Amino acid sequence: MAGHSHWSKIKRAKGASDVKRGALFSKLAKEITVATQLSGGDPNFNPRLRTAIAAARAESMPVDKIERAIKKGTGELGGGGTIEEITYEGYAPGGTALMVETQTDNKNRTAAEIRHLFTKHGGNLAGSNSVAWMFRRKGVFLLENANPDAVLDATLEAGADDVRPAGDNSTEVVCPPDRFDAVDKALRGKAMIPTASRFIYEPENPAPASEPETSALIEELEEHDDVQNVWPSCELR
Repeated sequence: MAGHSHWSKIKRAKGASDVKRGALFSKLAKEITVATQLSGGDPNFNPRLRTAIAAARAESMPVDKIERAIKKGTGELGGGGTIEEITYEGYAPGGTALMVETQTDNKNRTAAEIRHLFTKHGGNLAGSNSVAWMFRRKGVFLLENANPDAVLDATLEAGADDVRPAGDNSTEVVCPPDRFDAVDKALRGKAMIPTASRFIYEPENPAPASEPETSALIEELEEHDDVQNVWPSCELR
């Protein structure tokens, strides 16, 4: 996929309508809650939570909403069920494979709605591992105005697979998912603070640009309240 394209999956809230800002804040809050559920509410010992909080702050999400999401994850707030992470696999028109990451408190509702969107746009939802083999799960870090050689030196022993340009004086560090925490610590130990970091699904062999209907399906999926990310096996128009 093109360099830093996966950093723009969540649309920025600045200047957006109140409705769009609210939808984005809801997605960010879910990620904070899930990260807290998995590894606790202290960002110093939870790199995923640290990343989620940084993303929320970058979008000017109110502090009280961030704190509420953390408390929901630790169980300090009553009401509401556990948020589950579910990844759906499917094909868009023309055969483009899609990985759709969701976070939901009602998996039956979400499954039905995701299936409806695929059908609406001429695609089809597939079974588990139907398209996952076309992708590799990776952890990635984005750094601004960093020396690539210095970044490589700082992260190689921690388990980084690659250091590559990401456009606009940006550098991207790629690692296996199980080395995410180690690479994060290695960067911070050298005062190289990532602008952003996340897990992605990267296609093994990216296909040419997708059909317009595929782009329409991806856009509508990304607008769904429970969808966090959509990863296609192709370049987008």
